[in-house]
Amino acid sequence: MKTAKNATFLFQRGFMDYHSDRFKDCSVMIYKEDKLYALLPANSVGDTVISHQGLTYGSFVLQDKSKFFYAFEAFKAMLSFYENEGLKTLEIKVIPTFYNRMPSDELDYFLYKANAQLVKKDVLMVIDYTHKLRFQKNRREGVNKALRSGLELKVDTNFKDFWIDVLIPNLERKHGIKPVHSLEEIELLSSRFPEHIKQVNVYKDGKVVAGTTVFLTETTVHPQYVSGNLDKNAYGSLDLAYDFIINKMCDDKRYFDFNISSEDNGRKINEGLIFWKESCGARSFTANTFSIATNVYKTLEISRT
Repeated sequence: MKTAKNATFLFQRGFMDYHSDRFKDCSVMIYKEDKLYALLPANSVGDTVISHQGLTYGSFVLQDKSKFFYAFEAFKAMLSFYENEGLKTLEIKVIPTFYNRMPSDELDYFLYKANAQLVKKDVLMVIDYTHKLRFQKNRREGVNKALRSGLELKVDTNFKDFWIDVLIPNLERKHGIKPVHSLEEIELLSSRFPEHIKQVNVYKDGKVVAGTTVFLTETTVHPQYVSGNLDKNAYGSLDLAYDFIINKMCDDKRYFDFNISSEDNGRKINEGLIFWKESCGARSFTANTFSIATNVYKTLEISRT
């Protein structure tokens, strides 16, 4: 996994297994000459294998030294294995390209040759640090308001106050849902991946009023959770948090991923989210999910010249 060109720490067992009781694991590893060459993190539901429902993104993971035609044979071997196991359909969500360490569009071509059906296309808002746009005026005013309000920002290990006092109440009030990760789960994952999972909190008078749980990959900064209390607009606390994680937290990343701004499998766009993220300098990428029949490997070929 550490030599993969299109994977992140989310695909490591130390991350995936925190919710192993919720999914029927159906991951595969493909070997070439007794060495791991490719893998697919996946689970199964009925006769469908899905890459992986417990992860934000998935993909057919390849070694950084993998070559095109060997990767194609590995892809066919994966489909053959699943078909022999009685799994008829593969639903695969392709990792957004900006997470890749190297060019890795083989899967996109393999899916094209397999006549894969596009079943979902999400819009993600992303900042490219090599073409960085300045915060718009309203975002800068929010940062200045936070500084005048005496807010203090810390990178610390205090997940509890953010989860209990801010995140859980906000998600329940606004959407009637809970965070995907429980407090205990995020604390466990942070202990396993301390360089990849960071908590940024904003304090006023010693109390957490806003925060963000940030996932860091080799290429990308991604706020997994962001939330502020009811006074966030009065104090500018979220603007302060975003200014830090976007502009000051890391100087070795290429991208900042705000995550998706679409709904209903990409059929609807959340205009408010798009507007807010664009005001921070983000622009759009897309992330695709495809469905293919596993038995297609029997006729899957690439013409060569």
